[in-house]
Amino acid sequence: MRRISRLVPLLAVVLCAPLALADSPMAMLTPADIKWGDVPAVFPKGAKMAVLYGDPAKPGELFIVRMKMPAGYKIPAHWHPTDENITVISGTFNLGMGDKLDVAKSKAFPAGSFAVAPAKMNHFAIAKQAAIVEVSAIGPFAITYVNPADDPSKSASR
Repeated sequence: MRRISRLVPLLAVVLCAPLALADSPMAMLTPADIKWGDVPAVFPKGAKMAVLYGDPAKPGELFIVRMKMPAGYKIPAHWHPTDENITVISGTFNLGMGDKLDVAKSKAFPAGSFAVAPAKMNHFAIAKQAAIVEVSAIGPFAITYVNPADDPSKSASR
């Protein structure tokens, strides 16, 4: 009897979970379905971004974006208030930790690689060749450049 009373709550969760998830939209995208647009002004010009899931502006919610960068694209040293989970989809993406972009202090991550930039850790990125990365994090998305002069959204040339 005790064993059955322990199983009832577990069965309720297992059997009812699909019903609760049925109202959630299921993201299913082929590469042709992905809608690319220019990156937000907080990133250097030249890259493209696509939101695959969620809303990067919503606090406390998971979001997943892809960023398509041309060869030579660089993101100066910066940090985020939440962990940033990065998967390299294509190309090679260099990532480094530190207060200043330094290619010699970066590590090359080929397609299929995964890295985590912990919250508030200064890091930088370089696409020596064209690359696509997928980033998942908890919103709201925010980026703070170590050197405020590196923030493209503050530049008159944007």
